[in-house]
Amino acid sequence: MPRRNRPGRRSDGGPPDRELGAATGWARAESGADGDWLVRTVPGSQATKFYRCPGCDHEIRPGTPHVVVWPADETGSVADRRHWHRACWDARARRRPHRRW
Repeated sequence: MPRRNRPGRRSDGGPPDRELGAATGWARAESGADGDWLVRTVPGSQATKFYRCPGCDHEIRPGTPHVVVWPADETGSVADRRHWHRACWDARARRRPHRRW
């Protein structure tokens, strides 16, 4: 009899586990010294606009995978979302956001 593969199935029979932040538009929570954040991964295939990364002040061009970050508390809104390069977001503790003039 062929084996059944059911990726993502939990052993307790609950709904499948999903990685938050994938192309589904979900976000995962991240905590750091700078607070609690919701982080959503944007795959290159869904990145269709130009953005400016606050970590390096360089453009995030269409087709470039990146992350969208906003505060996790209730005070965060759509206007508080920022698009970061993944590497810049991961290095934010060593490199503060800045703007070149």
